[in-house]
Amino acid sequence: MTQHLDIKPLTKAAFAPFGDVIEADPATMRFINGGTTERFHALSSAEAIGEGARVILNIFRGQPRAFPFAIEMMERHPFGSQCFIPLQGRPFLVVVSQDDDGKPGKPQVFLARGDQGVNYRINAWHYPLMALGEQSDFLVVDRDGPGNNLEEYFFDIPFTIGAPAL
Repeated sequence: MTQHLDIKPLTKAAFAPFGDVIEADPATMRFINGGTTERFHALSSAEAIGEGARVILNIFRGQPRAFPFAIEMMERHPFGSQCFIPLQGRPFLVVVSQDDDGKPGKPQVFLARGDQGVNYRINAWHYPLMALGEQSDFLVVDRDGPGNNLEEYFFDIPFTIGAPAL
């Protein structure tokens, strides 16, 4: 038996408990380089804690998911934030949960547009990368260094996501 999860559009307000939405926000825009470049400033902050920790940049290549899809687990990172920015302008799914006494609560699912990224805060429960439609590359900013920066939780009863309307 599974529980169905609805897919909602990704907005800054809805995602705020889990981290930041990375998108070109006109409120943060300033001109630089003699007026030839628009800079959307300080959209989020990378976090890396612990001795020897550092912030690194990666490219993750995600394979598209088939639907319906079962969410059987969630993960979180106790020592660093994790940011995903699509490099090819393709939408992707973002699955997050509030913490419920050290384990994830009922997941929420958001459809990120191809011009949006997300930055999960330290300890934000989330599902791994969910590319849609075709193989997709993402710029990922996260923590490297000593210590186990991954905690996983497996649900007794999985949750199901239907195909998103793109």
